[in-house]
This record gives sequence, C-alpha cells and structure tokens, in this order.
Amino acid sequence: MDSQENAPVIGSAVPTSEEQGNSEVMKEEVAPQPVETTAEEDASQVETPRKVYDSKAEILERIREIAHGDEAPQKEEVDYLKTAFYKLHIAEREAAYKAYVDGGGDPEQFQVTPDELEEAFKAEMGIVKEKRAKIFKEQEAEKQANLVKKLDIIEKIKSMITTPEEANKGYQEFKTLQQQWREIKNVPAEKANELWRNYQLYVEQFYDMLRLNSEAREYDFRKNKEQKIRLCEAAEKLADEADVISAFHQLQKLHQEYREIGPVAKEEREEIWNRFKAASTVINKRHQQHFEGIRAKEEENLARKTELCEKVEAIAAEENKGSGDWEKHTKQIIELQAEWKTIGFAPQKMNVKIFERFRAACDDFFGRKAEYFKTLKDSFKENAEKKRALIEKAKALQDSTEWKSTSDKLIALQKEWKTIGMVPKKIGDQLWEEFLGACNKFFEARKAAGVGQHSEEYANLEKKREVVEKLKAITEETGEDVQKEVQKLVDEYQSIGHVPYKEKDKLYEEYHAVLDRLYKELNISVAKRRLNNFKQSLKQVAERGENALDSERARLFRQYETLKQEIQTYENNLGFLNASSKKGSSLIDEMNRKVQKLKDDMNLVREKIKAIDAENKAQQG
Repeated sequence: MDSQENAPVIGSAVPTSEEQGNSEVMKEEVAPQPVETTAEEDASQVETPRKVYDSKAEILERIREIAHGDEAPQKEEVDYLKTAFYKLHIAEREAAYKAYVDGGGDPEQFQVTPDELEEAFKAEMGIVKEKRAKIFKEQEAEKQANLVKKLDIIEKIKSMITTPEEANKGYQEFKTLQQQWREIKNVPAEKANELWRNYQLYVEQFYDMLRLNSEAREYDFRKNKEQKIRLCEAAEKLADEADVISAFHQLQKLHQEYREIGPVAKEEREEIWNRFKAASTVINKRHQQHFEGIRAKEEENLARKTELCEKVEAIAAEENKGSGDWEKHTKQIIELQAEWKTIGFAPQKMNVKIFERFRAACDDFFGRKAEYFKTLKDSFKENAEKKRALIEKAKALQDSTEWKSTSDKLIALQKEWKTIGMVPKKIGDQLWEEFLGACNKFFEARKAAGVGQHSEEYANLEKKREVVEKLKAITEETGEDVQKEVQKLVDEYQSIGHVPYKEKDKLYEEYHAVLDRLYKELNISVAKRRLNNFKQSLKQVAERGENALDSERARLFRQYETLKQEIQTYENNLGFLNASSKKGSSLIDEMNRKVQKLKDDMNLVREKIKAIDAENKAQQG
C-alpha cells in the first residue's frame, strides 16, 4: 500500500472532538483525516450569516420551529438566539424605566412586570435541549451500527485475497462491497482512522492480487487516474474562491470523492496524491487563518467585556452615602451598559456566561438602589407628617393674643421643627413657608399690638450688644480663667429676651463672629498647654513599667478613632439640614462649631501619639 495516497487527508482548521488526536505525520506536514461528523458538529464549524432579529416574538417563533420541527438543533444558532433574545429583553426593560422616569415617575417605584414572551422562550429552550440530547443519542447508536457494517465489509474483502483465483472470481462482489462502503456514513470518531486504513490496505491488496486480463486492470487504473486528476484540478481552482468557508466545504466533498476512487498504477500514486495534498494545504491554511482571526476578535471582545464586568462590580461595591452617590453611580453604570452594546460576541462557550455576570452586577446595584430610595421615601413621608403636625399647631396659635405664652409656644415649635429630618426640597420649601407664615402672622400681630414690647426688645438689644463688646474685649486677654469667662457671657447672652426683628440678624452675625474667633483661639491655646503638660509627664508614665507607654498609646488611639467617628456623624447630619433661610442657619452654625472643636481635640490626641512615639524612639536609642 502506498503511504502517501492512503494517509489521512487535510482536514478542518477548527478540529472537532473527533478530529483531535487522529492524525498521521507525513514527510513534511501533519495531514488530519476529515472525519464524519454529526449535523450539530458540522454546523459548529460553519460561519453562517447571522440573521438580525428585530423582536423577541420573532426569535420565539424561530426557537419554536427548531423545538417542534424536523431539523436538528444547531448549538451555535440556539446560543445565538438566546443571546439575541435577552439583549432585546434588557433593552426593553431599560427603555421602559427611562420612559417611566422621563414621564415624571418615581424611580424607586418602578416595577419590572412579568414577561410572557420570556416564560414561553424558556419553555421552548427546554424542549430544544431535550431534543438535542435525543438526537445525539440516536446518532451515536447509528455510528455503532455503521461501524459493525464496515467491519463486516473489511472481513469479506479480506477473505477474497487469499489467492489470485479467489480475487478474480469475487471481482463483481468486490465492486458491490465498495459501493456499500460508500453508502455507509458516520462511525465513532475514535475508530474512523483505523477503520479507513484497514479498508484501504485490503482494497489495494485485492487489486494487487487481482489477475484479470491486464487490459481490464489497466482500464481501471486509467479511469481512476482521470478521476483523481479531475479532483486535483478542482481543488487547485478553489484557491481562487473568495468565500473561504465555501471553499473549505467544497474541499471536504472533493476529499470524500477522492477516498472512494480506487487506486492508480503504483508508480503514479505518490505523484497524484502529492498534487492533491498540496492543493488541499492551500485551502486549509486560508480556512485556519480565517478562524484564527475570528477567535482573536472574540477573545478581544471577551477581554473588553470582562473589564466592563469588573468596573460595574467595583461601582456596585462602593459605599453610597446619599442620593447623590446613588445617582452618580447610576450614571456610570448606564454609560458602561451603552459601551457593552457596542462590543461584538465573545467566544461561544463564554458568551452567555460573561453576559450573565454583567447582568448580575447591574441587577444587584439597581436592586439595592430601589430598596434605598424606598426606605428614604418612607423616612421623607414620616418627616413630612411631623412637620404638617407642627404647622397645624402653629396655625392654631397664629390668632392668639396671649403674647407671652404663645410666643414661648411658637419658639418651642420652631426648635422642634429643626430636629425633624429631611424631606424632598420641593415639599420642604412649601411646608417651611406655610409654617413660617403662621409664626409670622402671630409675631406681626404682637408687634402691632403694643409699644411696651418694643421698648423691652430695644432694651434687650442694648444688653446683648454689651455682652458682644465684653466678648470682643476678651479676645485680647490670656489666662486660665478666660474660658470660664467666655462661657459666663454666653449664658448671659442667651438669657436675654427677644430683640427687634430688624436688628436680630445683624446682631446674630456679630455675636457669632466674635464667638467663633474666641473658641478657635481658646482651643488652640488650651491644646498647646495640654500637649506641653502631656510631654512633661511622659517620663513618669514610662517609669510605671515597660508597657506603660504602649498602653497609653493604645488608649489614645481608641480615643482618636472615637473622635473621628463622631466628626463623621456630625458632618453627615449637616448634609441633611436645610440652610436656605437665616432662621435655619442657627443650628448649622452651632453644629459647625462642635465639629471644629472635635477636630481640634482629635489633632491634640494625634500630637500626643506622636509624642509617645518620639519618647519610645529616644528610649530605644
């Protein structure tokens, strides 16, 4: 038997599971035999033009045709239909959400409605899966039966080559067996190469044993040569075929024909086979390069999609301290979703998985966002109800002529108002104007009712101005008792009654300006004094034992973390306060002073920790 003619021929550049491991090494190249594949395996190698579906109903109709029709489901098409369906499904959901929000809807109230088309699609996909499993089982059974039939043909040919006489006598039966062999198709992949080699071995031995008249034998060789040369020419022309996929599959048919043609004269076998093999190599290299390009692009798409998944997951993991953070992160994720839509398919085995990873991260973020705004809305609703209750109380008092007692009650209501949490700005401004209107109605009536009150308010104005002047004078003083003196004047200021309405804002600003300056200077000087005292006491602390300094440092570090947490709490609360009016700024100013005091304390603790570290270093040196 001639090794070149009967070696397996060049096969797919994208080997199936049957092709892997089934190759013989030629003198110069590897030539894998084209194996008999199932319809599903063959389809996975063909790059068929993908239809663009405009609706989920259209995709559902196609999957129903596959599920209930006679055609064998092709894995590539089924995966493509699944990806296309959910791409449209998510686009519809995003469009519905945008339309709802653009129409004035509350984002946290948006509800995802059940989709009958999605449920129907899932059901049909289940049928397709069962159908594919059944077809695969039937194909495997058919391959086993075909294997038995071909082994039987080989045994029959083998029995005909015992003597030339037997070969001559069985020539017609031999031709019949060859025809039967051609008609039998798929066999198990792991048996294909060995089966073909054995068949060719005994066919050639039969021809070598055949002792018909030389004219008939030469006629067979000549006819076979003509047919194989025709196949060589056809394979060479395929090099000019623009469609790489089509050229490859035409080549497979030519190989199948080549295998079914009998031998040529021994001296010509290698020459004809080398010609056919060279033409096949050209086509297969083009085919391989084509799919390598596709695989490289799909890998690039997978890398880009993986990067987007990581970005969405990182955004979803970030802490959202308020509505502003949620909206900022929402915008970022929507931008990533838009970018995702511009990227093509990833490799088939990863395409659905990477999409599910991306969708899971998005769903997690938007699910938690909806829960946050639902909780926030409940809080807004509760706060609004509390403010409406205060408005009702203020309105009930607005026409009262009990000037002193009603004034105290309204002032108490105003203080209570400041303790209530946030509400949406539009509603909050409306409620505040209504509440302020009721309060102002009473105070304006009180103002118009009597001159005596005016005299009292102007007297109070003079008293408070005197306190402010005393505070200004203290800014030039130093000493241990300054802080106590400041607190005494603050208490005195607060005990003085109301001042004229037109003067109160100016006085308020002047009072708090000098007070802020004093607090700042007092905090700095006190902090310096405390730090110096602390540094002087460090040696005494160290003498208590070898771990005393470390224990003191640990205590200070815990104090530092507590102050840091307290500052963060105040700053978060400041973000919820409404400072749109001068009346609402009083509480904010007070909280800002507290925050500054806490920051000064925290800086002092940090300096003490540094002093301990310096002392430790000095002792070790």
